[in-house]
Amino acid sequence: MTERPQAAVIGASAGAVQALLTVLPALPATYPLPILVVVHVPSDRDNALVGLFADKCLLQVKEAEEKEPALGGTIYFAPSDYHLLVEQDGTLSLSSDEPVHHSRPAIDVLFESAADAWGEALAGIILTGANHDGAAGLRAIVEAGGVAIVEDPASAEMPAMPLAALASCPGAKRLGLESIHSYLLELAEK
Repeated sequence: MTERPQAAVIGASAGAVQALLTVLPALPATYPLPILVVVHVPSDRDNALVGLFADKCLLQVKEAEEKEPALGGTIYFAPSDYHLLVEQDGTLSLSSDEPVHHSRPAIDVLFESAADAWGEALAGIILTGANHDGAAGLRAIVEAGGVAIVEDPASAEMPAMPLAALASCPGAKRLGLESIHSYLLELAEK
C-alpha cells in the first residue's frame, strides 16, 4: 500500500462478535477512515450488530444504506440479506443478488467491489469464520495493490476462513486481534 489509505473492509463469520469486540471499540472517535463490515447474519433475522457496537464504539456505527457515501469515522455494517458493495465514486450500494458461498451478505462481494473502487488505498481484513468466503475478495484487494490482513488461525475461534484467506494470499499479514487493532491505528497515521 503506497497510496494514503482511504478505507478498511472487514469480513467475519462464526465467532465474529468476540473478534470485532477486540478490534473496533477502542478505535478513537477521530479515526479518519470508513470501516465496512460484512458478518454472515441469517437472512431471517435483523442485524443486531449495529446496536451492540453502537453502544461500545466511539465511532459512529450504522447499517449501510443505498447510495450513501462511505465517510471516515464511521463503521458500516452490511444489512441482513443484502450484499454490500462500493461504487467507483466511493458510495455504498446494496444488492439482493443471489447468495455467494451460501451467504448474503457475502464478504467476497464487498471486498471485490471495494478493491475496484479504492485499489491500493484499501486494507482488507479477514477474521474468524467457518467457510472460505473472503479468500477470493482478499486476493482481489492484493491484486489491486491493497494490503491483506488475516487473523492468525491459531487464535481464531473458527480458523477455516483465515486458513482459506492465507492459502489464497500467502503474503498476507497474519496478526492476532490486538495487533489488527494496532494496525488499523497505524493505517490512519499514514
